[in-house]
Amino acid sequence: MPHSDDMPETLASIRAQPYDYALPEKNRLALVIIDMQRDFLEPGGFGESLGNDVSPLQSIVPAVKRLQEVFREKGMTIIQTKEGHRADLSDCPVNKRTRGRRSLTIGDEGPMGRILVLGEPGNEIIEAIAPGPEEIVIE
Repeated sequence: MPHSDDMPETLASIRAQPYDYALPEKNRLALVIIDMQRDFLEPGGFGESLGNDVSPLQSIVPAVKRLQEVFREKGMTIIQTKEGHRADLSDCPVNKRTRGRRSLTIGDEGPMGRILVLGEPGNEIIEAIAPGPEEIVIE
């Protein structure tokens, strides 16, 4: 992973396999962080209600945090997404609510509020990479 000192203003490339990745110009590059919400990464959330062990997901957090820090230091664009639904679930298809055999479904009350409902505590991005005021959040 690149370090701040390794990323000159031109952001030439990142070492990668099978070949180095040539980066676009700084003003044409954005970091997109997708669905790093409590409901997906923490015990008691939607991911766990699906029967998943969410503990291995924590291993990616330090790398995402470091990338976020580098992009912040450079004043570059950061976009975060949040999967979530309206409180009345009018934007959640029935098949999405009823898929799988689990104790809790989207919209049900869970340990962190209603599962995958916008504005609920479980729908928030995890604290370690919470968006800053300059970051774009797409719900």
